[in-house]
Amino acid sequence: MDIQRLEPWIDQTETRTDQVTIAPIAALAATLDRVDAPPEPGDVLPPLWHWLYFLPVDRQSELGPDGHPHRGGFLPPVELPRRMWAGSRLEFHRPLHVGEAVTRTSRIQGVRLKEGKTGPLVFVEVRHEICGPQGAALTENHDIVYRERCRPSEATTKPLSAPELCAWQRTIYPDEVLLFRYSALTFNGHRIHYDRRYAREVEGYPGLVVHGPLIATLLTDLLRRNLAPTQVARIAFRATCPLFDTGPFVVCGQPNEDQKTVRLWAKNQEGQLAMDATATLI
Repeated sequence: MDIQRLEPWIDQTETRTDQVTIAPIAALAATLDRVDAPPEPGDVLPPLWHWLYFLPVDRQSELGPDGHPHRGGFLPPVELPRRMWAGSRLEFHRPLHVGEAVTRTSRIQGVRLKEGKTGPLVFVEVRHEICGPQGAALTENHDIVYRERCRPSEATTKPLSAPELCAWQRTIYPDEVLLFRYSALTFNGHRIHYDRRYAREVEGYPGLVVHGPLIATLLTDLLRRNLAPTQVARIAFRATCPLFDTGPFVVCGQPNEDQKTVRLWAKNQEGQLAMDATATLI
């Protein structure tokens, strides 16, 4: 793997503009099975729901065989076939509101190579800065990982066990409809989320893959359901193993004694940790 070939992409930037419109908010609320009042202009956008905006609009002819855009545009042309959301670290400066015009400036922060037990891993860190009419609204550092396809004989890292003690939990049934609706809402063409034959036969997964951002959104939604109307100052997510539509998973939360931080996590049917997060409250 020639990592130096990818280094020219470091510091590359991209700017997009959008508007916080009503329809995606109502659709995501329905997808998360929330009973919310219809959104109105001026309403505060919930944490992480900015992922409904600044969507990729690559033409059909510009997509690769996995459903993602061909590599080598804004993101570097990493040769490894699997691309996954590894985590994000977000800081919220001020709320975004329904109806506002918003701007996102993205920058490639770094590209690094790591040798894992299953082969090379390439991590690409992207920093997003989102501004509304009153200035900076949030900053997000997004980690993307590229890796080799799974081989039946390869050794895998033993998953971590999830914590047993939690104050709140909710069981999620990630069927094809849920995954399809989230893919549509975020205009995500990655075939591992809706094309079972591709996910199993090409990328070697046991089933459809649950979107990392969807799991993170469900964790933050659990926080909202139990501590509303709490405001979040910072939140960090780290994906530890994928979740699939082959069975339900559980999102959990446990406030710390300081009453300012909350640990959130998702676990699979075997009690293994799939995503770990920490939210800092205002």
